[in-house]
Amino acid sequence: MIKPNRNRSHALLFGSLIAAAGLATAADTSPSNARAGIAEEDGQNPSNVPAQLDDPTTADVTVTGHVFKPRPVAPNAANRASLSVPDGLSVDVFAKDLGNARMMATGPDGAIYVTRRKEGDVLMLVDRDDDGRADDRKVVAKKDAMHGIEIDGNTAWLMTVNDVYRTTIQDDGSFGELEKIATGFPSGGQHPNRTLALGPDDALYVSVGSTCNACDETEKLSATMVRMSRDGSEREIFASGLRNTIGFDFEPQTGELYGFDHGIDWLGDDEQPEEFNHLQQGKQYGWPYVYADSQLNPQDVPPEGTNKQWAEQSVEPMLMWTPHAAPMQMRFYESDALGTMYRGDAFVAMRGSWNRKPPSGYEIVRVDFDEGEPQSIEPFITGFVQQTDDGWQQIGRLAGLTVAEDGSLLFSDDENGVIYRVSRDD
Repeated sequence: MIKPNRNRSHALLFGSLIAAAGLATAADTSPSNARAGIAEEDGQNPSNVPAQLDDPTTADVTVTGHVFKPRPVAPNAANRASLSVPDGLSVDVFAKDLGNARMMATGPDGAIYVTRRKEGDVLMLVDRDDDGRADDRKVVAKKDAMHGIEIDGNTAWLMTVNDVYRTTIQDDGSFGELEKIATGFPSGGQHPNRTLALGPDDALYVSVGSTCNACDETEKLSATMVRMSRDGSEREIFASGLRNTIGFDFEPQTGELYGFDHGIDWLGDDEQPEEFNHLQQGKQYGWPYVYADSQLNPQDVPPEGTNKQWAEQSVEPMLMWTPHAAPMQMRFYESDALGTMYRGDAFVAMRGSWNRKPPSGYEIVRVDFDEGEPQSIEPFITGFVQQTDDGWQQIGRLAGLTVAEDGSLLFSDDENGVIYRVSRDD
């Protein structure tokens, strides 16, 4: 794969992979040791796709994977107390009983908007007395499979599987009539959850996930990042080879686009790492024939050429995180409210694995940026997945994330219908 242009060692980019599994970082942080540092449940090193795999057309590979879903347990004050939170910060409930709370955005007057895919609507939440809890809630839009949301001033964009809508935010925070401005996006298949964001070039960027785990897509828009005018016209493919980049945002200092792509399933418990990519126009990012640090996918072969040739045309990720953690919404943080050390960093919700044992994800991670360049990934809020005497349990599957008007960080649990608020201790 084409390696991104950056002035630091490639090995550094894998250092956080170990931390994500809750292990101490080894002295040797080379890519091979970073991978080996992720232990299986029995403490043995993972069995990755063999490095000697040169020709996937004649692959003979044994892959051990798991369908493993930690037992869901309703969150309560007792198990929330076990969450790991950085010193000086606290996590509280902003709103609950919300149903399938997915993607989030903050309105111009501080109202919080959350899409609900299963209910097919958008909720507006308002904290009128500034006590860190939502006092009012109201459904402001309805469309089947509502998911993506973006707000710029008093304009809001919403996205379902196939369509993009634009509307005006009224003085009371409610939405006006929804105007369909773009349609014809491909059916979702395995990844129907579209997201969108307005770029610094005043264009809309739309993430269109793949229809499958790994396959030769027949629809050219699948597994891409699409760019179009804010009125829905002039649609083009911005970047390709992206399995499912639900979480993406624009670095505020440079305006560059970064996204967290979901890795391929069924390559084993410890493949494919989730990829943090610097997304650039006209570039491709490996899926489905190449993954991570130029590894060749033994399951699939390009219809033309070889996996190695595909790798030579693709860009490697800037950073990687624990396999199967399931990255969701991502936002850059432009406030000092949580502490000056977080300004310019990105926060990402990790929904949690089903194809790994032990489980991964179920957390909020921080992508540390320095002078507009990504340096490392580290856990920020953890403990939503817990190992107890009765086995593994989870108290939340995290999905949406936004920064409130006061600089607090809000994130949603779409399984229990909760939005949490991260703020500085009083």
